[in-house]
Amino acid sequence: MDTVSRLNPIFEVLKSAPRRVNKILIQKEAGPRRIGEIIQQARANGIPYIFVPKHKLDQLADHHQGAVALLSPKEFSTLDEILAGRKAPFLVLLDGIEDPQNLGAIVRSAECAGVDGLVLPEHRSAGLTETVSTVAAGALEHVKVARVTNLAQAMEELKKRGLWFVGAEGGGAEPWYKFDYTLPVGIVLGSEGKGLRPLVRKRCDKVLSIPLFGRINSLNVSAAAAVFLFEVARQRSLTLIRSNL
Repeated sequence: MDTVSRLNPIFEVLKSAPRRVNKILIQKEAGPRRIGEIIQQARANGIPYIFVPKHKLDQLADHHQGAVALLSPKEFSTLDEILAGRKAPFLVLLDGIEDPQNLGAIVRSAECAGVDGLVLPEHRSAGLTETVSTVAAGALEHVKVARVTNLAQAMEELKKRGLWFVGAEGGGAEPWYKFDYTLPVGIVLGSEGKGLRPLVRKRCDKVLSIPLFGRINSLNVSAAAAVFLFEVARQRSLTLIRSNL
């Protein structure tokens, strides 16, 4: 991942390309007064920042000035940019996917299934790192990704714009295909360990499951994502075929 470790260049990237900033690491120990200005700029642009011990920054950059900006391989998009011109948007919302390998695999499946965009929360999420880009095998270049401060609130806003939400969760009574995915829809996937958070789950219109027949009681989240995403693709392709008959 690209890093910027001097204060003036950090200010420049915050001003010229804030959507490329994954997060900013700031040393816990006292540092230059201008770090307070960087925090203000990060807040204004909705960029996550975390405080870490100075030795962590030392490992990333030899000559840092108390802060290091971690840059994404691509810029984040806005929700408006993802939805622009889409009659039946197809989104993927990730509630706390922190493993970059899983995120990269989901990005790859999403692109192959024709997803219009992914939505990540500002916190409790893997960033768009080089690992994500590598695992996505080029798909990250073709998928728009938005970052939101609060996923549950973003879902409420998207509902007002006509989207329906289907949560993926193990152990449910209804299978993954029991929904009309030709509607404007967002597939909501929870974290690897805890699944969907209660507030996010509450905002889902349906919560569906993939039945399992082996001895293992759960699927990897990226595998579950592929099953849901290609059911959306299947239903939409059938509708398109029928409309052309």
